[in-house]
Amino acid sequence: MAGEVTPPRVILASQSPRRRELLAQIGIAHEVRPADIDEAYLPHELPGPHAERLAREKAGKLAAEHPDALVIGADTIVVIDGDVLGKPASAADAERMLLRLSGRTHLVHTAVAVAHGARLVSGVETVEVTFRALTAEQARDYIATGEPIDKAGAYGIQGFGAVLVERIHGDYFAVMGLALGRLVNLLHEVGVAYHFRGLQLRR
Repeated sequence: MAGEVTPPRVILASQSPRRRELLAQIGIAHEVRPADIDEAYLPHELPGPHAERLAREKAGKLAAEHPDALVIGADTIVVIDGDVLGKPASAADAERMLLRLSGRTHLVHTAVAVAHGARLVSGVETVEVTFRALTAEQARDYIATGEPIDKAGAYGIQGFGAVLVERIHGDYFAVMGLALGRLVNLLHEVGVAYHFRGLQLRR
């Protein structure tokens, strides 16, 4: 198209295989370079703003190291009763999380940040996820698949964990770890057009 040039080099500032798969699914070629940042909470920081700050720090750090690239950062947080459920430390920890989520609705906050040139933009998608009721035996059976161990909240909606979920209200892909609609909007904000076969800079 007129006014467009070659696509930018894209870096994903995350080692999440789900985020890699989602970018590949929508045709965005990219490199993976995880950003090493301090993920500790600031005093009185709420989960949504915390996720957005981390996504921005990840994108900003890699953008400073690779100023020629477009950098995508993301962070996902699972919250129930105001408590953050991170990645389980053990099988017992995963079982505790799953039984706490059982039969209840929790929130998933996924932040996305895009850095390109002098611009850094970001946003957060918040999704309500309701679990069906689980027994301890079912939770342990799911944990035995190995799927929960590296996931916030001890489940992955795109894998075996799909059968744990009764319904969601919001962006399914945000629960997976990368809100694709939000990402495309952010790309537009920094002057990059998304086409179904990849990205192009806009003049």
